[in-house]
Amino acid sequence: MAVLSGGHLCTDIAQGAVPALLPFLIARDHLSYAAASALVLAATISSSVIQPLFGHLSDRLSLPWLMLLGPGLGGLGIALVGIVPSYGLVFAAVLLSGIGVAAFHPEGSRFANYVSGARRASGMSLFSVGGNPGFALGAALLTPALLAFGLRGTLLVLVPTWLMAGVLAHELPRLARFRSDVVAGQVRRGGERDAWGPFAVLAGVIAMRSFIYFGLITFIALYWVHDLHTGKAFGSAALVALLLGGAAGTLAGGPLADRFGRRAVLIGSMISIPPLVVALLLSGPTLGILFAVLAGAATIATFSVTIVMGQEYLPARLGVSAGITIGLSIGLGGIGVPLLGLLADAHGLRAVLEVVAVLPVVALALTLALPRDELSAPVRRGSGARQRAAHLAAPREPH
Repeated sequence: MAVLSGGHLCTDIAQGAVPALLPFLIARDHLSYAAASALVLAATISSSVIQPLFGHLSDRLSLPWLMLLGPGLGGLGIALVGIVPSYGLVFAAVLLSGIGVAAFHPEGSRFANYVSGARRASGMSLFSVGGNPGFALGAALLTPALLAFGLRGTLLVLVPTWLMAGVLAHELPRLARFRSDVVAGQVRRGGERDAWGPFAVLAGVIAMRSFIYFGLITFIALYWVHDLHTGKAFGSAALVALLLGGAAGTLAGGPLADRFGRRAVLIGSMISIPPLVVALLLSGPTLGILFAVLAGAATIATFSVTIVMGQEYLPARLGVSAGITIGLSIGLGGIGVPLLGLLADAHGLRAVLEVVAVLPVVALALTLALPRDELSAPVRRGSGARQRAAHLAAPREPH
């Protein structure tokens, strides 16, 4: 799990670096907010929309080497952003980085499921929490490098990402032994029943949460710099605070879900986000850092929870489930970021955060439509994925 979480961390360093790059790219290339947020869209779409394809392949073939592409291509793409001469090439470099990120997550989450044992929400928290500090480190490590060396400082991203790719390459033979459904080189499918209806509703919840999350991480540093009139370093500190809060929330979310139920934690998250974003808007730059931490924790506390819920709804298709819950649904949410950029160009950054404060109401309505059953209840000893999926998919009498 440490290797998987470390790979997740270094892969998401590449994703977390993109929002931190925006103030520097805007200053150098005089980009509009819409053009800058399009880079976030490029990173999100390339790292998310094609994930179900990688997941589909990993459900049929044993492809653990895909995990190497996460830190490998992810770091390379971000390194190129700082040295290529045009916006078009910057866009292409971001796309390359995103493809590497997309390759890692379905296989990484698959093996995290295998090694987690009975407490899968807690285990997935340990895997997922690697990604949240990765986002934070992407900003925290890159900003000083950019301040010291200019945009060529992106080359330093290659140090942690390529080192981690080497570690993963060394550990692949050991990790591959955890996949028990591969016999004589062929993937054997079990008889578990998939519950596509609840899974589709869950995907909608994740898409809305992604819209909220990417709205926050894309515009919070810009809000500090342009509306609260702080320096770029203070703006990056607000972004790092948001991401570190998300890491803390991820660690707490899994154990809470194992204890109180997945659905209950998801509902609590959506109820708490609006007042925290409003409090952030009503605060100054210093106190606002605290509310950035809390808003990040509330938003991302359910990240590992929804991954596990998706895998429980689709127990026979762990790769596709991960590709959609980590990838496609998040990508669909990221599509809204350029729309928020247009809103920022027209009405200012504060208007963007006001919209973000309202969006959790929609996510809450979808969450309430998820079934109340064993899949949303606390984990019980001896209850396997097959029994839980069969319970969900079986016909029910009306209550």
